[in-house]
Amino acid sequence: MNRYLIYFLFFLVASCSFDTRSGIWTENKSILSQKENIQILFEKEDVKHKEFNSDLKISLQDLSENDIYEINLTNNNGINFFKKEIKDISKFKFSKIENFEFFEPELVLDEDGFVFFDDKGNIIKFNQSSEISWKTNVYNKTERKLKPKITLSNTQDYLVAFDNISKFYTLNYVTGEVLWVKSIRNPINSQVKIYDDKIYTVDLNNILRAYSLKDGEELWRYGSGNNFLKSNKRNSIAIFNDIIYFNNSLGDVSAVDSKNGNLLWQTPTQSSRILENAFSLVSSDLVIGNSEIIFSNNRNEFFSLNLNNGSINWKQNINSVVKPVLYRDLIFTISDDGYFFVVEKNSGNILRITKVLNQKIQKIKKKIPNLLKINSGDNSPVGITVGKDKTFLTTNNGKLIIINTTTGKVISSINIDRNKISKPFVFKDSLFVVKDNSIIKLN
Repeated sequence: MNRYLIYFLFFLVASCSFDTRSGIWTENKSILSQKENIQILFEKEDVKHKEFNSDLKISLQDLSENDIYEINLTNNNGINFFKKEIKDISKFKFSKIENFEFFEPELVLDEDGFVFFDDKGNIIKFNQSSEISWKTNVYNKTERKLKPKITLSNTQDYLVAFDNISKFYTLNYVTGEVLWVKSIRNPINSQVKIYDDKIYTVDLNNILRAYSLKDGEELWRYGSGNNFLKSNKRNSIAIFNDIIYFNNSLGDVSAVDSKNGNLLWQTPTQSSRILENAFSLVSSDLVIGNSEIIFSNNRNEFFSLNLNNGSINWKQNINSVVKPVLYRDLIFTISDDGYFFVVEKNSGNILRITKVLNQKIQKIKKKIPNLLKINSGDNSPVGITVGKDKTFLTTNNGKLIIINTTTGKVISSINIDRNKISKPFVFKDSLFVVKDNSIIKLN
């Protein structure tokens, strides 16, 4: 029992604060180029990758765009269609987010624009031109001083928001009108999904909860594991064919009936030793394909599970916490030590490995040096988005790395900040990343 009390004392829930500057974006600035040498730091000694089939060229044919709401449900981003050369950069500023290294910001994207929030708890909808369409706030003066951190999810008609101070609520996505506001006892620690008029989250106690989209009433709950063992890593939820798939802090992956919360199957991916080091386990988001769930973790394990029964199709030795990208028969991922992997989906065979974080590459430098800063800190990967021609990778030391998807070779990099930036988001002809005090727009 004392051991569990020690675990509890070490568990912290990071809080965040924002400070907007009237929703004003900086003007676009031109970007120039120069050379840079990126070096690997903090490489784990127990995982040794090397290049493999580095001359192999990957050709992506018959590309089709996925529905943005299907992408949100399955976490399967597929291939982006960003083809432009990055020439300009601008930003929307807010106050610094404390403990940003524990924060996994999400931009809500759709055909009309995108949504984020600021330090006062304002939820802001931007149109395609990055102009403010509406701004809504449900907090009183005291609550605004707490600077709530908000997790968002949407459909075409609704925007759902969960904060870290006790509230969750729903807005009309088109107008920003407040539809209802509810209180919640246990903060969530997961993605938020909306499906079939229900809202799904996993709280800090590893409990999957279903709420009514109509009025916020809880409909059912399912406890997936030891409630005491919590994690700083956000749990992942994916939905396909009326089934909710999610992971917990123990490394278990569960499938639950979306209508009633009944367990269909559960697959443990870790041994009982997880009880001794639960806080060290970090897993990627779950990604659903046609008949499989793929994900990886920081213990050199990359899994493909059978979607119907949870059995393990295959397991590869790839150390990665980055959400993998699945397209047709190929899987793309970046290892924690900076290798770009292409894996065959059905067999798990590795087709190509190229090194992308220690090459002599071209750096894109902005005219105003206080935005694009050079740093030699932790350059481990944060996230990727894969395109037919270019793959974009972000890192913990604020770099945006541009990779040739066909060859796996690095083209250039942009220094956004000294510290962590979010995974890259592609919307129309723009690419976005979130840093600790602004949203960066590149086009």
